[in-house]
Amino acid sequence: MSSDGKRKPDTVTSYRDLVVWQKAMALVSAVYKLTAAFPGSERFGLASQIQRAAVSVPSNIAEGQGRLATKEFRQFLGISRGSLKELETQLMISVDLGYASTEEIATCLDLADEIGRMLNALIKALERKSSG
Repeated sequence: MSSDGKRKPDTVTSYRDLVVWQKAMALVSAVYKLTAAFPGSERFGLASQIQRAAVSVPSNIAEGQGRLATKEFRQFLGISRGSLKELETQLMISVDLGYASTEEIATCLDLADEIGRMLNALIKALERKSSG
């Protein structure tokens, strides 16, 4: 907080303030739109797996930020990063199975790539903070 009682723009008071969480939420929306077009037979199969992996990304960012220790936050960011890789793999499987085209998954993969870079940067920043 500044002396006038207003929150500084770069101050994180909630996981909702994290741009990486906001991007991860956008990824969840994109994934749900994509999987809505999957065959009904995949509703509880690959579509569900893809949705769960996508939801795991912002969920773990939020849970980690809510923890009291920086080490725990880094651990949850690592879980989010793992969920991103799982999601990318499942999206590619959906192309291989003919449920989506390369073009259709491009938005999700681009967002996942951006989120991955942001998670890596945040993890490194937290590592510097805890060692410095």
